[in-house]
Amino acid sequence: MSTRSRVIWFGSCGVLVLLGALCAIFVDGLAGQLITIAFELLGWGGALLLIFFEVGLSEDREREREEEARRRRRRRPARPPQRRTSRWPRRPG
Repeated sequence: MSTRSRVIWFGSCGVLVLLGALCAIFVDGLAGQLITIAFELLGWGGALLLIFFEVGLSEDREREREEEARRRRRRRPARPPQRRTSRWPRRPG
C-alpha cells in the first residue's frame, strides 16, 4: 500500500467521523442521530480495519525478511567442523 493511498484511505475515514460530528451538531431529531451513528460507525470502523490491515502487511514484510535471511544462510558454503584440541598437552610416553 503506497503512502498516497494510505493517506487517502485514512483521510476518508477521518472525513466520515467529522461528518458524523457535524451531523450531530446541525441535524436534529431521530434522522440526525441515525446519520450521526452511521457516519461515525463507518469512519471509526474503517480506520480500525485499516489499522489491522497495516499490522498484517508489516507481519508479511517481516516474514519475507526472515525467509530471505534463511535463504542466504543456506547458500553459504558450510564450514568443515573444526577439530577441538585438548586443553592440556599429552604426556610423552
